[in-house]
Amino acid sequence: MLWGLLLFALAACRPFVVPPGVGAVEPRLSADAYRTDDGTELPLRAWEPAGEARAVVLGLHGFGDYSNAFAAAGERLSAQGVRLVAYDQRGFGKAPGRGRWHGTGRMVQDAADAVALLARGYPERPVYVLGLSMGGAIAMIMAAERPEMPLAGLALVAPAVWGRQSMPWLQRQALWLSAHALPWYPVSGQGLNIKPSDNLAMLRRFAKDPLVMKQFRVDLVWGLANAMDAAVRAAAHLRVPSLFLYGLRDELVPLEPTRRALLMVPAGSRRVAAYPNGFHMLLRDLNGGEAVDDLAAWFLAPSAPLPSDADRGGMKRLLAADPR
Repeated sequence: MLWGLLLFALAACRPFVVPPGVGAVEPRLSADAYRTDDGTELPLRAWEPAGEARAVVLGLHGFGDYSNAFAAAGERLSAQGVRLVAYDQRGFGKAPGRGRWHGTGRMVQDAADAVALLARGYPERPVYVLGLSMGGAIAMIMAAERPEMPLAGLALVAPAVWGRQSMPWLQRQALWLSAHALPWYPVSGQGLNIKPSDNLAMLRRFAKDPLVMKQFRVDLVWGLANAMDAAVRAAAHLRVPSLFLYGLRDELVPLEPTRRALLMVPAGSRRVAAYPNGFHMLLRDLNGGEAVDDLAAWFLAPSAPLPSDADRGGMKRLLAADPR
């Protein structure tokens, strides 16, 4: 009897996913908003070169963050002729449904439509996607599922590929139980003693930014885990040129799952840049300009060496690094 009541309670409490809207309107990019195919308005930022853009990049931010994640990188890229456009993904920043998971498929659709709009607006320029952490996972899924997209390549900074198969058994079970029994319960990273960057001034601003999420519903974390699972599955199906950037001092996306996922990516599509002193927020580290300059060089000449040489034996360095 008790087990029956428990099972009934778990069935009644399940992770909540915002139902997808109906694609009834034409997607559109304006100066400060991205109107998606279901009419949702997502806040948008763009960093414009002084002259004509030589390459165009769609930025997808990480979990809990928003489009401001690209502020420093956007300014540095624009100075080198690269136009960067980023929007607040659903559930984050000022986007509707803040704090709720809107579904991996819905986020992939948003990204794919934005790429198509940028390609249509810049038919003579290469269009890339720059994904940070969760944004990298969304980009990987999109590129694997839609190989016909007008996409010149992916640049993935510490992509979120810590899928459930790499999580300890107890962690997987705890996530499942909490997401199904207490999906509304708020969790945070406090007390985990994780260092996301060596840029303390940036981290202080980050902590005070009201648009950066400090607590997360358990079912929001559950949704992220679903996206990471899908990104790991997508790795073997990537066919577009993909530059992976990883800081060897990353304490958020572990080294071992990253290595495992990168080994699944076809060698012809994979290029790896490893930064010995880089953290998870690689582009915002004290030496983040080095990685941003590497990105600019790759966007403008994908086959040329990176200025920092971080890609010289990058995969070998990742394989040789000691897991923490």
